[in-house]
Amino acid sequence: MAEIIQRDGTWTFDGDALRLVPGRDKGVNLLRRTLGELTVPLAALAGVSFEQGRKSGRLRLRLRDGADPLLQATGGKLTEGTDPYQLTVEPDRYGVAEYLVDEVRAALLLEQVPSSACTAYLLPGPAVPLSVSAGDGTASFDGEHVRLEWNWKTEDAKATAGTRQLALADIEAVEWQPAAGLENGCLRFTVRSSPTKAPPKYDPNSVELWGFKKDPLMALVAAAVQARLPHPGAGTAAPALEKAPEAAPPAPAKVPEDDHDALLRRLRELGELHQAGVLTAEEFAAAKQAVLKRL
Repeated sequence: MAEIIQRDGTWTFDGDALRLVPGRDKGVNLLRRTLGELTVPLAALAGVSFEQGRKSGRLRLRLRDGADPLLQATGGKLTEGTDPYQLTVEPDRYGVAEYLVDEVRAALLLEQVPSSACTAYLLPGPAVPLSVSAGDGTASFDGEHVRLEWNWKTEDAKATAGTRQLALADIEAVEWQPAAGLENGCLRFTVRSSPTKAPPKYDPNSVELWGFKKDPLMALVAAAVQARLPHPGAGTAAPALEKAPEAAPPAPAKVPEDDHDALLRRLRELGELHQAGVLTAEEFAAAKQAVLKRL
């Protein structure tokens, strides 16, 4: 097992999945705290990286396209602070971060996880029921219906239509756009019965967002709906590894001598990190045990 504990959050890898728990520090973004703990299966990962900096480093997970409804709904528009797949690392834990990256990469290689796009969501999306107030309205979702209610800041042309109730079966697509510069953002639903090209300010199927603190929480509503819509890759052909699970797995290859040497070098490095105070006794023991299992 590999684990890194920071004020920004805790990441734990057990060989099969990564458990991401947001920190309780006041600097942790509201979206991450509201989303809560995530369990990311190894099969959903395309890669992992660690970037060192002068004051802090950053762990980043890269998920396979189509694995997560949150990333699907937000289209890569989450900022560093709101992205649940990034973790700020303090300099005294750089060694631990690098060890976690090594363990995840080794597992991806060992399990031969493909980097191709998924044909089904591998994460469930935010729990429902869910309700968020931001911009000119409140969006609620119970798993079957989206409810849009307006406030005193809503344009009269949209407010006069009253509260909107959208059945999930009538929703073709959902989009979340953050406010950027002078451009307002939105949470927009594309509905079969009432297609429109009106700006979010006048669209009765959209909540207009103005760049305030709670705006990113609308992305959770978008993700919860997205998780229950048909997967965009469902009609595409699946890779051989995903299409034929009944095939017998390849026999494990013998570990060459140079790999044994690399693992022994890794043990020496871990000992040096422990002596230098970079790894705690518990972290060193867990890391050492993981390396010994691979010898």
